[in-house]
Amino acid sequence: MSSIKSDPLYNDTEPFVEIDPSGRFGRYNDLLGSGAVKKVYWGFDQEEGIEIAWNQVHLGKFSGDERMVKRLQSEVCLLRSLGHKNIITLYAVWLNRKNHTLNFITEVCTSGNLREYRKKYKNVSLMALKKWARQILRGLEYLHKHEPCIIHRDLNCSNVFINGNVGEVKIGDLGLAAIVGRDHIAHSILGTPEFMAPELYEEDYTEMVDIYSFGMCVLEMVTVEIPYSECDSVAKIYKRVIHGIRPLALRKVKDPEVQAFIEKCLAKPRERPSASELLKDPFFDNLEDLV
Repeated sequence: MSSIKSDPLYNDTEPFVEIDPSGRFGRYNDLLGSGAVKKVYWGFDQEEGIEIAWNQVHLGKFSGDERMVKRLQSEVCLLRSLGHKNIITLYAVWLNRKNHTLNFITEVCTSGNLREYRKKYKNVSLMALKKWARQILRGLEYLHKHEPCIIHRDLNCSNVFINGNVGEVKIGDLGLAAIVGRDHIAHSILGTPEFMAPELYEEDYTEMVDIYSFGMCVLEMVTVEIPYSECDSVAKIYKRVIHGIRPLALRKVKDPEVQAFIEKCLAKPRERPSASELLKDPFFDNLEDLV
């Protein structure tokens, strides 16, 4: 019986443009999404016969810094050991030194990210939004209680994914998460300005930055508007965030219960509830536990 590795680099419909070192995963040229340093492509797991997401991080200026490359690789490798239904599963990770890329294979969600899904389906009940929010919190609780603690640092609706047929929500884009040691403090900036907590800019923060970002996610889910869309530059967003000026979108939240819940998440670091505490919040009372 021939091995997958010996199979030709194509399938019946579309050729792979790249294949992983084991020969198991193939990458197509179709983009699922892209960011400043990362591109996500459609891929296929020949062993399991399922579609996957091929994440490719371009190391760029880090390619000559062996220490940084090893750190990134080890962080992603640790994520491979995670196992939670509200966290995207990581299947494989490897370094392509020739192309200066860090590659990792993850599961793919059928309905894409929550931002696009919410734009597509405008008529969503508050009950459904609460179910999505609770699942995000369950994922955060798992990350924050992990040993060592894992801070996402870039949580927003574009890297939360959904299987719309069952309403299952999963946190993704964990490849550049910060893994925090005993001091529980991280010291580098990484994130999306509209969702970044004020202390992130100071480079001295804890996992509570994810709670702030989660609050902004809830705001976006409710209003279908990216926070601080009234600002036309990162500098203006930064100025408002560090001075505690809330996004105008918060004024569009008419339900006092929802507004109060969001404000809890956006409070000062020491006053923010943990993911575990938020899961016990009355906001989620009387919610059916279907997912």
